Amino acid sequence: MKKNIFYIVLFTTAIYFAGCKKSEFLQDGSFSGTNDITEAQLWANPDYARNFLNNVYSVLTDRYNLTDGAILASGSDEAVNSNLNSTINTYNNGTWSPVRTFDDVYSDMYVGIRKANMFLEKVDGSAIIPIDELLPANVPVNQTYEAQVARLKGQALFLRAFFEFELLKRYGSFPIVTRTLAVDDNLDLPRNTFDQCVKQISDDCEEAISRLPLSPTEWRTTDRGRATQTAAMALKARLLLYAASPQYNPSNDLTKWQLAADAAKRVMDTGKHSIYTSYPNIWLWNVGAFNAETIFATSTLNTVTIETNNAPISYDAANGRTNPTQDLVDAFEMRTGRAITDAASGYVASAPYTNRDPRLNFAIMYNGSTFKGKTVDTYVGGKDGLNLNVNATKTGYYMRKYLSESASWAGTTTNIRRPWIFFRYAEILLNYAEALNEAQGVGAMPQVLSSINLIRARSGVAMPALQTTNPAGNGYVAPTQVELRKRIRNERRVELCFEEHRFFDVRRWKEGESTFNKAVSGMRIIQTGTNTFTYTPFVVENRVFTAKNYLYPIAQNELNRAPALGQNAGY
Repeated sequence: MKKNIFYIVLFTTAIYFAGCKKSEFLQDGSFSGTNDITEAQLWANPDYARNFLNNVYSVLTDRYNLTDGAILASGSDEAVNSNLNSTINTYNNGTWSPVRTFDDVYSDMYVGIRKANMFLEKVDGSAIIPIDELLPANVPVNQTYEAQVARLKGQALFLRAFFEFELLKRYGSFPIVTRTLAVDDNLDLPRNTFDQCVKQISDDCEEAISRLPLSPTEWRTTDRGRATQTAAMALKARLLLYAASPQYNPSNDLTKWQLAADAAKRVMDTGKHSIYTSYPNIWLWNVGAFNAETIFATSTLNTVTIETNNAPISYDAANGRTNPTQDLVDAFEMRTGRAITDAASGYVASAPYTNRDPRLNFAIMYNGSTFKGKTVDTYVGGKDGLNLNVNATKTGYYMRKYLSESASWAGTTTNIRRPWIFFRYAEILLNYAEALNEAQGVGAMPQVLSSINLIRARSGVAMPALQTTNPAGNGYVAPTQVELRKRIRNERRVELCFEEHRFFDVRRWKEGESTFNKAVSGMRIIQTGTNTFTYTPFVVENRVFTAKNYLYPIAQNELNRAPALGQNAGY
């Protein structure tokens, strides 16, 4: 089959792995090549054949800038975008619709699925030349053609499952496509059921697991970042957690929760991942490249745009885009391990950031925080102050997570290497704790608390361990399933903030109408003396969430092309 099978526009992509050539593959995965190179010639060329899989990886993108510096957190109660005209506000103001979409990945995910399908169909019999991919590099069994092809297929299967899950969590279901469709095929396909989609993704994960190296440390250094067994296990664990949650499990079938717990425990039992010692440096790979907590991530960006988009406005005219809400700030406990609403917590309203969970300082810049050797002044009239200009914070806070103290963008630019981490070990521990608590209740409390406490004990965090009783000064977890559920959910909110979990967690818990359908708040700070301030919470904006917003709308242009898809309810 000649070049330009479906598209005539050349699709070029950033190099995913060091040493890979520029892509010569089209958006649908077919080959552009030069002159009249055929598909057969493509697969007969070892460089083109191997780089085709790298092109499948290119569909993975970071999530640091969905538009105008916005991240998905600003579509939840975690944050407000300082650009009040940002299109991310379609999530919040009731205008989200089939003709006004945001984060509409539908077409992109099918590009990835098509590429993965094409690779799986063509790789057998290709001219792939075995190379030293694994450690130790000289084990002959690892270098056979059969072993290489199996690993390549495992990667394609994982990537297909990943793209499928991205569709599932947004749209609720999708048409399952496991072969390369031709132009004369029926492309007006109905969606499969949710359960069928879950089975498809689960099966792809298992097929991938049977072919892949166990974890990143089995790949040679230059190949770390490729799919692994633990990545496929983590994807399956997240998938089954969603499938067990109230949004998709209204009858609360406890066997689904147990399956989710078992899937997370499977990752834990490999012993290949652990909690990284430094919370701020999980994402800063100039410091902690592919640390033990990272399970799967994008290629590393070498950039300062994350800082220029999100640092406070006094820092060389940064845009201060992601403004955490007071609602999120209030979720961080006191160092005593108690919520700030607990009278015994030690919280003082006139010094609201003193003696808090250290993760507050790691994730959020508040009035008096330091960044790059300067004090952040978010009080009214301060250099980073509330509503000082169009880019200034709208809540009294700026996001700190992901930002590097070493980055510079005025004069000499100092870029920082960062990936977007899709799966990390802390999420696995939280997935396990949540699923096991739902499946077994107080009978599993020791295992549940042990899992959470591994996260709380991280170096530099060292929050008090959650207890089954209430010893003085050691925090409190009432020995009931309901109270433990609240603590697990709050721990997710704090530990995983800004990582796109809250947006989907509230949906899968079926709590959108009560949690997102209301105002979000900020903190108005007035300076009354050299180092004295008053703190007054205030409403930043009112938000709208209705029953239809649990799922994304199918874009109208997709429905026009394929009416059999059907629209999600309410749109």
